[in-house]
Amino acid sequence: MMYGLTPFGRTGFDLWNAFDDFDKSFYGDSMPINTCRTDIRDDGEKYVMESELPGFEKEDIKLDINGSQLTIAAEHSTNNDEKDEKGNYIRRERRFGSYKRSFDISDVDAEGITAEYKNGVLVLELPKKKPETPLSKRLEIR
Repeated sequence: MMYGLTPFGRTGFDLWNAFDDFDKSFYGDSMPINTCRTDIRDDGEKYVMESELPGFEKEDIKLDINGSQLTIAAEHSTNNDEKDEKGNYIRRERRFGSYKRSFDISDVDAEGITAEYKNGVLVLELPKKKPETPLSKRLEIR
């Protein structure tokens, strides 16, 4: 799903939001669907994006730019197996988590994006593109 950087409210009926609302009403707060909660603020010359990615290491996170789309992806798994002397499982706990989310960055200077991951929060600074000044010059008459 693609999200723009500009915050906006929900208006009218949206099929995807209807499914999301159904999941929330069915599962409550313990939804099995992973979400990457992201806050975006406009700091004048740049946008600052903060994405919660608890439990991930920096190496688990991938940031990709494809044209005017920024994709945040994170994936990890842990496996805690305990076996008896015959190799039978006494306890087996597996945990797998992944997130993937895309954002429209058409009004961002992609070359100047910086990222930092600290305490489970990925912080991206996305400088805005400078407005292009129209070409202005005087032509010589021959």
